[in-house]
Amino acid sequence: MKIVVGLGNPGQEYSATRHNIGFMTVDNLAERWAVTSWRERYNAMVAEYRGEETVLLVKPQTFMNLSGRAVVPLAAFYKVPYEDIIVIYDDLDLPTGRLRLRLKGGSGGHRGIESLLYESGKDDFSRVRIGIGRPPAGWETVNYVIGRFTAEEIPVIQQAIDNAADAVECILQEGFNKAMNKFNKGQAG
Repeated sequence: MKIVVGLGNPGQEYSATRHNIGFMTVDNLAERWAVTSWRERYNAMVAEYRGEETVLLVKPQTFMNLSGRAVVPLAAFYKVPYEDIIVIYDDLDLPTGRLRLRLKGGSGGHRGIESLLYESGKDDFSRVRIGIGRPPAGWETVNYVIGRFTAEEIPVIQQAIDNAADAVECILQEGFNKAMNKFNKGQAG
C-alpha cells in the first residue's frame, strides 16, 4: 500500500487557493482513477484506489499547520512505512507551475511539512512540490498563500496539477528516481 497526501486547508473558503494545490492534485488523481468514495478517518478525508497496488488518497482536515496529526495516525493504522508516502504541496521558492520532486530533507519553512516532520520524527517520505511563486511586493506571505490564483496563473496551475498527478503516477509505476529524472527538468508555467 502507498499513501498519497495532498496538503491543504479544509473548507470552501480555501478550496481554490494557492495553499490547497495539494488537495487539487489529489482530486485530479481521484478523478483520473474514478475514485468517488471518500470517508473521514483520523482527521482526514480518505479514499482508496485499488490498482496493481492499493493507494490511499488523503486530504488532511486539520488545517495545514497540523497536517502531521492526520498523516501519522493513518500511516500507523495502515502500517505504511514513511518511504511509501508521497506528499504533494505548494512551494513559494519555485516559480509558479514548476515541479520539484525530492526524497527526504527539511521543511523549507513549509508549515504542513514541519508538522509532518515533528509528528512523525521522520523525513524519508517523498515530496512533490508545486511552485506558486513569491508574493508580489507589499503582500504578506499568509495572505498570498491563502489567496486565489490570478486569471493569468490558472492555466499554468492547471497544467502544473496535471504534471504533478503524472509525476505521482510515475512514482507509483516506475519508482521515485525515474520520476525525479523526468519531472525535475525545466517544465514551468
